Amino acid sequence: MQRYRRSLLAAALALPLVRSAYAQTAARPPARVVAAGGSVTELVYALGAGERLVAVDLSSVYPAEALALPKVGYYRDLPIEGVASMRPDLLIASDQSGPPATLQRLRDLGIPVLVVPDAPTLPALQQRIRLIADALGVSNAGEQLTARLEASLAALPPLPDRAAWPKAVSIMAHGNSVLSAGSGTTAHAIMTLAGIDNVMQGQNGYKPAAAESILAAAPDVIITTELSVRAQGGAERLLALPALAITPAARQGRLVVMEDVLYLTFGPRLDEAVTRLRERCTPFAKTT
Repeated sequence: MQRYRRSLLAAALALPLVRSAYAQTAARPPARVVAAGGSVTELVYALGAGERLVAVDLSSVYPAEALALPKVGYYRDLPIEGVASMRPDLLIASDQSGPPATLQRLRDLGIPVLVVPDAPTLPALQQRIRLIADALGVSNAGEQLTARLEASLAALPPLPDRAAWPKAVSIMAHGNSVLSAGSGTTAHAIMTLAGIDNVMQGQNGYKPAAAESILAAAPDVIITTELSVRAQGGAERLLALPALAITPAARQGRLVVMEDVLYLTFGPRLDEAVTRLRERCTPFAKTT
């Protein structure tokens, strides 16, 4: 796992420095910015440019200052009128934003649109930071942020004996929907960086949690979020869900609860998310 984490860091360091077309052509940094995507908004604040935001989308709930800003709809279904009415100098949008026709229409209206990668990988995060920093005219802050993240992740202490380190399943349980996180998800990426084996890594994305599959995988720990615990009416009810109840983790009450935005956002607090997940799983390591 240490080798895998080092390879991710090496890939990030080797990533070519991508500069945004907006940063190359703009006469001055934008003063009125709309952010679409929670990770985008968090990065704008982390780069020290939060005062330029005039609106954000509904997924932008961190930091607290973002909650007070006008909302322009959800990033996957942006309304043309909502964005245009804010008279932005720049729309910064996650590559999951859309629909594409809306982004093109905004460009046709003369609104610069910067689309940044949102994949849960270190190279994509590094590129996202640099693109946003360049567009905002704060390139130095972007380089400092990427350097800090790389150094912090590289400095994580060695893992305990792999045979003793717990394996886990990560779930989201909102209402009657119980989903397990597979590869390609932010949860899986953060688990991997923390050195935690995801028992559902063979599936792609989030899928309905099947009791048979999870029981067969025999997770030592169940990882979830504060919102999922609240949605189920408490930790005991969550562990009693049919998809989880007969697993070793549920029977022994081995539950790790993470803050939703921290755990499900691959952004400037990535090192904090990885460190916190490690710390909360450590008590469940097997003793030898």
